[in-house]
Amino acid sequence: MRRPTILLVLPLLAGLAACSGSQPAPASGSGAASPASGGAQLNGAGATFPAPLYTKWVAEYGKVAPNVQINYQPLGSGAGIRQLTNRTVFFGASDQPMTDEQLKAAPGKVLHLPTVLGAVVPIYNIPGITTELRFTGPLLAGIVLGKLTKWNDPAIAKLNPGVTLPDMAITVVHRSDGSGTTFIWTDFLSKVSPEFKSTVGADASVRWPTGVGGKGSEGLTGMVRQTPGSFGYVELLYALQNKITYGAVQNSSGEFVRASIDAVSAAAASAAPAMPADFRVSITNPPGKDAYPIASFTWLLLYEDPGDPARARALVDFVRWALKDGRSFARDLGYAPVPDNVLEMEMRALDTIKVQ
Repeated sequence: MRRPTILLVLPLLAGLAACSGSQPAPASGSGAASPASGGAQLNGAGATFPAPLYTKWVAEYGKVAPNVQINYQPLGSGAGIRQLTNRTVFFGASDQPMTDEQLKAAPGKVLHLPTVLGAVVPIYNIPGITTELRFTGPLLAGIVLGKLTKWNDPAIAKLNPGVTLPDMAITVVHRSDGSGTTFIWTDFLSKVSPEFKSTVGADASVRWPTGVGGKGSEGLTGMVRQTPGSFGYVELLYALQNKITYGAVQNSSGEFVRASIDAVSAAAASAAPAMPADFRVSITNPPGKDAYPIASFTWLLLYEDPGDPARARALVDFVRWALKDGRSFARDLGYAPVPDNVLEMEMRALDTIKVQ
């Protein structure tokens, strides 16, 4: 069932604090952000993956700054980048960093601020099989490329001894819209399969060699749930919420790792010491035996010079609060917080936004 567009408005959602494991927002004297902005309305759009957390942030921030309205539409990373570039929104959100070409096309300098991290997992619907299957990167690439067409293919069976896999066709399901989740998925597959890199490549929208498309994370998940023999990819949060089976993936150390907050944090730790100044980084297939290999940051996209000092000040106050006080809500909602050294870099980056 397709979830309706989320329109997040602070005053109306101030009572949403009932999200799982919620805690009251720290008082303004807690040492974190103390919003001083006046009334403002901030419109944003983009990635679907972080929308549940952004919903929580908006609700909690409503208790701190009830005169600020924040409207966020989770339309997908591609839409978020387009709308930010066209200035139809004040801020964007994406699971894929903007490319050099996209940054040049924007009417002003865009800052990337990582908010949290998450994982993309391989999901499947095999009648009678609820076992956690194991996949290697090349095996996943082979399925997506249409080279492995049956669930009982010897290559799959060899990795999963003791599992009776059926002689059933694999129906590959992919995102039909521009998606940061697709970028994370194809970025990983491009790193582990030279053939995938040369024939498909890594991007938010690619030319798929096989399969059927579903719009949004909800659409893809729904198609996999309704189609026996199907296979797809989705953010960990959606797999958990929809109670759909997902597999473990072999990392660069040869370990088969099931996606979890700790495994994603281990992936982030490998990138944190060398985080570039612009925060545009890929952490798929990182080193480390505990690291889950298909993990990524998700970013807020902000103009360094928004052209509206009052709203810019309100946005900076909100983002500063979200990254500091709001990070306490991440784990309860299935996300990994950004490492401390990255958070310190982000606080300095926020100081470059023109608010007067």
